[in-house]
This record gives sequence, structure tokens and C-alpha cells, in this order.
Amino acid sequence: MNRTILIVEDNYNNRLLMSDILNYHGYTVLEAKNGADGVEEARKHGPDLVLMDIQMPIMDGFTAAKILKDDPLTRQLRLIALTSFAMLGDRERILAAGFDGYIAKPIDTRVFPLTIQSYFERGDHRE
Repeated sequence: MNRTILIVEDNYNNRLLMSDILNYHGYTVLEAKNGADGVEEARKHGPDLVLMDIQMPIMDGFTAAKILKDDPLTRQLRLIALTSFAMLGDRERILAAGFDGYIAKPIDTRVFPLTIQSYFERGDHRE
């Protein structure tokens, strides 16, 4: 089954790297460069997974996640935070904001596709 993943990330190089890895592993990839565009793309396409950077211009990942989780049309989307935050309490803060998990940056290119696959193996509440 073909899965669609939306990458919401302001850094072009990070978007390109994740997109290349995910395309290689057979995923359909959509991209947005800030939280506002990410919300629009998520509403338009209803992806199977959203990878959302936390620190972005225009609209940060926390704000975008709140909008998506408060909207009945998008609240079921699986949101994964992309963050360079690694301080004590950050994981809890990210999960409390409505994210279903998080991936630390910089991403480990060997582990990244396995991590993505694991989110789908946990059960897809959209099917």
C-alpha cells in the first residue's frame, strides 16, 4: 500500500534529504516549508503521516499541530515532530502538544526509514 508523508520543514537541505530517503523507500512525499503551508497541505491531501519541524518561520510546529488537532477534519492525522531539542522535558512537551512522537535532528539516515515504518506498524487508525 502506498503511503503519503507530508514533510513540513523550513530547511531545504533537510527536506531534500528526508524526501529522497522516503521516496527511495516507496513513500509518496509532499512538502511544505512552514507551518502555515503545512496546515494547508495537510487539509488538502490528508496524508498518512506528517513530519513537522518545531522551529519554523511564519508558523512554528506547535501552532500548526494545535490547528490540525483542533480541526475535526485533520485531528486524526498522525503528527511526528522533527526537532533538535533534546533537553529534559522536551519529549513530554512535544507529546502534550498533540504530537504522536518525535524524531531528533540531525536525522540518522539509516534509522530514519525504520522509524517511519514503525509509526505505521503501530496501527493505522485511518483505515
